[in-house]
Amino acid sequence: MNNLGSVLENLEVEKRISITPETLKKLIGLGFNVLLEKNYGKHLGISDDSYKALGAKFFDASEVFNQSNIIFRTNCPSEGEVNLIKKNSFLIGNFNPSSNKSIINKLLAKQIKVFSLDLLPRITRAQSMDILSSQANLAGYQAVIESIYEYGKVIPMMMTAAGTIIPAKVLVIGAGVAGLQAIATAKRLGAVVSATDVRSIAKEQVESLGAKFLTVEDSENLETREGYAKEAGKNFKKKQSELLKKILIHQDIVICTALIPGKKAPKIISEEMIKSMKPGTVIYDLAVEQGGNCDCSESNKMNVINGVKILGLKNILNKLPLSASNLYAKNLLSFLQNLYNEEKKDLLINQNDEIIKQTLISKELS
Repeated sequence: MNNLGSVLENLEVEKRISITPETLKKLIGLGFNVLLEKNYGKHLGISDDSYKALGAKFFDASEVFNQSNIIFRTNCPSEGEVNLIKKNSFLIGNFNPSSNKSIINKLLAKQIKVFSLDLLPRITRAQSMDILSSQANLAGYQAVIESIYEYGKVIPMMMTAAGTIIPAKVLVIGAGVAGLQAIATAKRLGAVVSATDVRSIAKEQVESLGAKFLTVEDSENLETREGYAKEAGKNFKKKQSELLKKILIHQDIVICTALIPGKKAPKIISEEMIKSMKPGTVIYDLAVEQGGNCDCSESNKMNVINGVKILGLKNILNKLPLSASNLYAKNLLSFLQNLYNEEKKDLLINQNDEIIKQTLISKELS
């Protein structure tokens, strides 16, 4: 029988878990023996007993690693954990290979099969496994909530006997999954929303949510074949900067979500632009972990420049750990089912499968 294990990660950094009672039931049904670290879901209000009732077994973390030939993770293991993971085992999670080359190379040296789901191809069959989409959806929502808290004012228009409150203006930079959810959330709360993106296809998506799409004049479609944004040229950046200088001075909240796969986040809002904005404006930089879209953003810190608040959390999903865990665990389950051969009751690496081929890290990273 395949032993599938998962351990708690550093709760100060990561509160999500990789196996929920809902996915555990399905894993047991597939024939997996599930091993969890003691108090695995306690911080989320999920008792060990609720897992045990479904068939999970509990051990210390070192014993989970020692007995498991399949490991579910949310983040890259530490060096100490690499030493505990069994040779030739399967490691499945979100490992951000460009930032964790040393750890991943050590895993590969132990013949550990590393599957990083942030490398999934954007194809229809992979949608149920798409951790970037499921987690970005929640991040876009929470960024709006965090921004409104810091803004400290009412968002929708309100007409009262004492006067009328005008609606807040929200600008979303980057209309990917997180950006579109930010747009939808801000609109539902009554804000006047506009958005910009380097991909021309985003215009229809933004407008379908009731927001205004801001277009850079004579711009080309900066979209990769996989559907991601690609880096803009100098000419585009200059025109984008000129557009934003005119727009930012009128905004109350700005949500930054622009990312380029495998690269640092593009710098879009300069310090000069910030100084031209209204005091009290809030900028939430969701790209802060990848360097940020804003010149003055720092992870887990709020900077205030001329009354403008610039903030971003290292892991905003820690604000929604239960919802994030529920979606993430389902993504991992779907991926495992794609690897699993029911006839042989084992995991098989089919290199002809685009999903497996693109997520498996098979060569040492340089």
